[in-house]
Amino acid sequence: MTAGTTRLGIGLAAVARPAYINSGRATDLGARRSVSELRARSEAVLDAAYAAGIRYVDVARSYGRAEEFLAGWLAHHPEVDDVEIGSKWGYRYVGDWRLDVPVHEVKEHSLAAFTDQLAETAALLGPRLAVYHVHSATLDTGVLDDADLHRALAELRDRGVRIGVSTSGPAQADAVRRALEIQVDGTPLFTSVQSTWNVLEPSVGPALAEAADAGARVIVKEAVANGRLTPGTSDAPPRAVALAAEMGVPLDQLAIAAALAQPWTWCVLSGAVDPLQVASNAAATGVALPADALAELGTLAEDAVTYWSARSARAWS
Repeated sequence: MTAGTTRLGIGLAAVARPAYINSGRATDLGARRSVSELRARSEAVLDAAYAAGIRYVDVARSYGRAEEFLAGWLAHHPEVDDVEIGSKWGYRYVGDWRLDVPVHEVKEHSLAAFTDQLAETAALLGPRLAVYHVHSATLDTGVLDDADLHRALAELRDRGVRIGVSTSGPAQADAVRRALEIQVDGTPLFTSVQSTWNVLEPSVGPALAEAADAGARVIVKEAVANGRLTPGTSDAPPRAVALAAEMGVPLDQLAIAAALAQPWTWCVLSGAVDPLQVASNAAATGVALPADALAELGTLAEDAVTYWSARSARAWS
């Protein structure tokens, strides 16, 4: 991170499309979610994030109009030249800006999908694109075994774009370790890893430590567990709520501080959807967790398969 900036990043997954799986969206966003309204909200979030010292922005082809909204914000702020942008390819948004569709995004990890989506990303972000992740890389899609695709990714790497993987699911660690093995022309292909880690689902932690030791940057996503670790939520573990109260900090700050405390973390993504949430998330960088608090948070871990099964069952709203 640049001196003077925070180790937080801002992600637009929850604010640049009308439906997502986070808790509390009816309260956070209300019913008014037109393109123009979410564009304005996204720009307000980006304004607040930049003012808070955040200099990493995470978007994806499947995050509704996230790349478009970010490109518009950058156009409105030509003075901003110190923001690093990471995007992702591998999913397409197919929700048609509705809440009630049965499918909101479709996954495809082929060379053709990469080629098409890179062109779409480049049309919006151009030379501002700094990091390009495979979206939710897993062993079963073949994306980590496709030599032709790896060569195409390496061509982008050799043009100065950092290549990475994002991971989800109970087998995240397997995907991270496989990605670290891949080299093209004698050079590691994947040097950025973005994974879900939080105090309820920390199973990928040892693999992320290995990634950091190998020289990759580690970005933590879903540190507040899709809203489960935020103030007022109905499904937060009671002990986490009590610990936050004992420390005198909001639950979101406790959760993000725990992710920041991991020695392998380069950046933790905020998924805030309004400036007040941005400010609360950013304040987590000032929360120092004592060793006994971190140890107690470690006891909250759930079985990974159970955690991901419940996450998969969350309704888009």
